[in-house]
Amino acid sequence: MPDPDALPGPARLSRLPPTAVSIRHTVLRTLAHTNWRLALPALALTCGSLIVQAASDDPEVVVPTTAPTSAAIGPTGVVTPAVPAPMASAPSAGQAPQTAAAPVSPATPVDEPLMKLPVNARHMLVIDDSGRVLMAKDADTVVPIASLTKLMTAMVVLDAKQDMNEEIRIDDADVDRLKHSRSRVRVGATMSREAALELALISSENRAASALARHFPGGLPAYEAAVAAKIRALGLSHTALADPTGLSPHNTSTAAEVARIAAAAARYPVIARISSDKSSEVEVNGRPRELRNTNHLVGAKGWDIRLSKTGYTEEAGRCLAMRMKSGGQTITVVLLDADGSAQRLRDAAAIRKSLAKIAAV
Repeated sequence: MPDPDALPGPARLSRLPPTAVSIRHTVLRTLAHTNWRLALPALALTCGSLIVQAASDDPEVVVPTTAPTSAAIGPTGVVTPAVPAPMASAPSAGQAPQTAAAPVSPATPVDEPLMKLPVNARHMLVIDDSGRVLMAKDADTVVPIASLTKLMTAMVVLDAKQDMNEEIRIDDADVDRLKHSRSRVRVGATMSREAALELALISSENRAASALARHFPGGLPAYEAAVAAKIRALGLSHTALADPTGLSPHNTSTAAEVARIAAAAARYPVIARISSDKSSEVEVNGRPRELRNTNHLVGAKGWDIRLSKTGYTEEAGRCLAMRMKSGGQTITVVLLDADGSAQRLRDAAAIRKSLAKIAAV
């Protein structure tokens, strides 16, 4: 096949995009009927306008005109405009293929890609404390949420106002026979209820979460009823929790509703304090046990994280719910179904960078 740029004039013209042909015709008509020196300023304006139009018509080219806007979603689903947000940079070379997430603009679906922010997670939501949606990607699809469930478990346990110093015991019923996940806590181990809460939130220890539910006043049936009541109280119409750990693939929600769970959990000072600790030490069987936060961003330089919970199962992928300070306000970030821990961290870093640009506007 001959090179289009080597074809004679008429043949080459037939291969050009319509807008490019329009530019060529405009130039020729102007030169034919006007002194070319006098026509130069008008030609520059005309060609510039047509070139922008040509780029805008090309789906592979993004032409920044005015900055895209974020918006707030009201209880009835009505979208209203909010502050402008700058264009985000493209992914660097060597990164895995990613899809674009976007803020919401008037009359635009939540997952419409207006701001090109590459994220690997299949579902994402970023909101501020006023409920304003800053960025979103398929945020209303119901998917498994893995250990993000433990935020709800912690809230229900604290609502029961049990003695946090009371010792509870890890039983054989707390062993994971669904996913056969590893545990650092042996059957028969004892610890305070507060230590079990720290194990569940910082180290995402499944046996500790299970034991907290079993030791709920009235046992597991009462715990399950309390979770159902909490779901109703928070207005979560797309959330279902089948167990206290998140191991079950039937523990499902949406990015939008997980953000509401995280915001509710942040109102519990104990949950906020525990989950934002980089590390902690608790006693198990009377001996100190060091814990490390499963979110490696907690305590990292430049990050001010006020609440955090990670999650992972094969069905859910890598998940993250956290609240952090950015630009003088508290931001809730939810990432669901990322391909790996590294991708989850890259997504969070890209969001943080974009928020910093928004704050600078």
